[in-house]
Amino acid sequence: MASYLLAIDQGTTSSRAILFDRQGRSVASAQREFPQHFPHDGWIEHDPEDIWETVLTTCREVLEETGVPPEEIAGVGITNQRETTLLWDRATGEPLHNAIVWQDRRTDEACRQLREAGHLEDVQARTGLLIDPYFSATKLGWLLDEVPGARERAERGELAFGTVDTFLIWRLTGGRVHATDATNASRTALFNIHEQRWDEALLALFGIPASLLPEVKDSSDDFGRVDARWLGGELPIAGVAGDQQAALVGQACFTPGMGKSTYGTGCFMIVNTGETAEASRNRLLTTVAYRLDGKPTYAMEGSIFVAGATVQWLRDGLQLFADAAETEALACQTRSGHSVYLVPAFTGLGAPHWDPKARGAIFGLTRDTGIAEIVAAGLQAVCYQTRDLQVCMDDDMSASPGILRVDGGMVANNWVMQFLADMLGVQVDRPTVLETTALGAAYLAGLRLGWYRDLDEIAELWRCERRFTPQMDEAERERLYGGWKEAVERVRTQ
Repeated sequence: MASYLLAIDQGTTSSRAILFDRQGRSVASAQREFPQHFPHDGWIEHDPEDIWETVLTTCREVLEETGVPPEEIAGVGITNQRETTLLWDRATGEPLHNAIVWQDRRTDEACRQLREAGHLEDVQARTGLLIDPYFSATKLGWLLDEVPGARERAERGELAFGTVDTFLIWRLTGGRVHATDATNASRTALFNIHEQRWDEALLALFGIPASLLPEVKDSSDDFGRVDARWLGGELPIAGVAGDQQAALVGQACFTPGMGKSTYGTGCFMIVNTGETAEASRNRLLTTVAYRLDGKPTYAMEGSIFVAGATVQWLRDGLQLFADAAETEALACQTRSGHSVYLVPAFTGLGAPHWDPKARGAIFGLTRDTGIAEIVAAGLQAVCYQTRDLQVCMDDDMSASPGILRVDGGMVANNWVMQFLADMLGVQVDRPTVLETTALGAAYLAGLRLGWYRDLDEIAELWRCERRFTPQMDEAERERLYGGWKEAVERVRTQ
């Protein structure tokens, strides 16, 4: 009997492969960063071949490191950066253009025109999303209009569209499967989350030919088999989910009201709302949390565009430190309640502001401000932005989380996690497995393959590594948060 599940975690700045055992423990992992391309202000692209090569290389590295033969792997789960948009030739598999990344803002004007034409309410009712450059629909429209001959070829059925999961499934199966799962489909602004289908009215609105679209499957389903030439065996692809939904599964947030917050390149707070697709009054998103046996479970989500990317900018852009691990010691050097605020609106502001033209700024500098204060402000910005989401969810939902489960690279920083608990005024639980995004993809594959009986069995595997409880008094919490809100107002353009 096979002993392992292979999870592919294709992220915004790197690709990872992790081998998990039946208890959800990481046995081995490999990670490769790849270049980011910025052709114009606010534009962000990835070379699809970089995505493919880093995925393939990390999978092979894990198998070589462990010596695990293909027959010992029960199957593959895939999780991915969402909304990032690719277009390729059905005959050759060759991309027509670089992937347009979820953070990219090039379609801001197209979105503004759609909003001014009165389409926002209908799009939100059908998709749970806003009209914003963040989502795939206008990115795909841009590719069809700007790549020479693309629209004509799409109309002839020669091209395929996909988010990163779909592109990887296509490549891994040798072009035999063109599919996505309901969580990724729900982030395109082309998918009706209530009827669980591609929406003809939305396709017409955004000018998207239906022939481009992949089949939408459950999150735990048959997505074909990996061609033996890639990893030495025909491995079933049995679980797929967008990264934030996969983390929700990896954190075992299966009961309505349970929530998690992931701190990667961006920050994403998602709360399970069960069978109800709750609409937000505060410009949060309604999305598919996962779909099993044809039945969707919904969630409410707040999306922050820049979280860990702030640390990357402080490291690579300002060169304030050599390694992200140094940030905790630097933050500990700062005095409590310092007045520096860093608003990391490098690609605009996400929820709840949705201001694509806002830009980053640092406020409150004084003569004694040093590297430590600027670094601490960058870390605190992640917590302040999470508080922004919490305030909205408290207003939108009857039962917002009293405990927040956290994951992603930044949560290894104890200083950040304590400040997060202080700023939210709730308990913050860090699990033993921090790579819950990849773990969620593995769990979804395991469900399909019969490794796990049901979600309850998966929930029993979750373990808390450390619990952070609020220690800051209410007056100080509100004073600091008030300063953050003032800083945000100063960078907003709408």
